[in-house]
Amino acid sequence: MLDWITGIAAWELLALEPPGWGGVLLKGLAVSLQVAVGGYILGFLIGIGGATGKLYGGPILRDVLDVYTTLVRAVPELVLILLLYYAGTDALNKIMILMGAERTDISGLAAGIFVIGVVQGAYQTEVLRGAFKAVPYGQIEAARAYGMSSLQVLRRIILPGMLPHAVPGLANLWLIATKDTALLAVVGVSELTLVTRQAGGTTKSYFLFFMAAGLLYLMVTLLSNVVIRRVERHARRGMTAVR
Repeated sequence: MLDWITGIAAWELLALEPPGWGGVLLKGLAVSLQVAVGGYILGFLIGIGGATGKLYGGPILRDVLDVYTTLVRAVPELVLILLLYYAGTDALNKIMILMGAERTDISGLAAGIFVIGVVQGAYQTEVLRGAFKAVPYGQIEAARAYGMSSLQVLRRIILPGMLPHAVPGLANLWLIATKDTALLAVVGVSELTLVTRQAGGTTKSYFLFFMAAGLLYLMVTLLSNVVIRRVERHARRGMTAVR
């Protein structure tokens, strides 16, 4: 039995080597971070394309992007994960079969990154669109008047100008991405929440292992906040502080 007074059994259960489950929890955390980072980067790429399309695209493209962002933000994320995970992998296999390729098993890691990326892309599209619109148009016109190319305007005016407005929203979405990986437990991805549930079910020490998992998530959040504050200070350098 677990000795809650001495804590000896608890430390044994959390040991990195079997019969402890500490190593399994850390591996689950590593998978969660891989999915979160991969999904966040994919979402950022989708967000850049989506924000650009909404601002500068034609009416059809804007309508398509409006439908995408509205649907993703309206439907619960758990439902989206189930839909994209199963329907998405099935659709990909059907496309491969039509192209003459063999049906393949999609890894849980790749599918998880895709699912989180699609969800993140809708939210990041709106964050980045708002940040782009926050850049005064007069600055862009002045840069063009000086003879800057479109790429130079983007690099010297738009990106530095929109970054301070985008960082808070993007930082919040990163923290959301780290938590959304827990929803992938329902489709069998061996991330932190799933392996925690397995550890609790095997040892019947649910409280111990879910407390340990909560502390790991908290550690990720605290470390992320340190990085986010530094990025935000860098993005706002030279700007007047708002009190």
